[in-house]
Amino acid sequence: MGSRRVRLPGVEEIFRPTAPPPPDPVRRPTGRQRHDSKITVYLSSDELLALEQLRLALRADHALAVDRGRLVREAVAMMISDVEVHGENSTLVRRLRAGS
Repeated sequence: MGSRRVRLPGVEEIFRPTAPPPPDPVRRPTGRQRHDSKITVYLSSDELLALEQLRLALRADHALAVDRGRLVREAVAMMISDVEVHGENSTLVRRLRAGS
């Protein structure tokens, strides 16, 4: 006699995307949502303190409640856009050249 166990779908089958996401014509960071990639960034104590102070200032002065990850994603998006638009004259290229 065969097994009477019923096969239930796994998490991957239940939560699989049903349609591909529409293409985003403008590179934008994502807000609070689950992300599929992760990096680790090491900051000095002063850099982390400045990031946290920025987060609190945005909340207090502009009523924007965002987490540090969102701030970093926004900064990365701005940096990429600046390099794409301004190339050699971008803020990132100038700062990296000045620091080397």
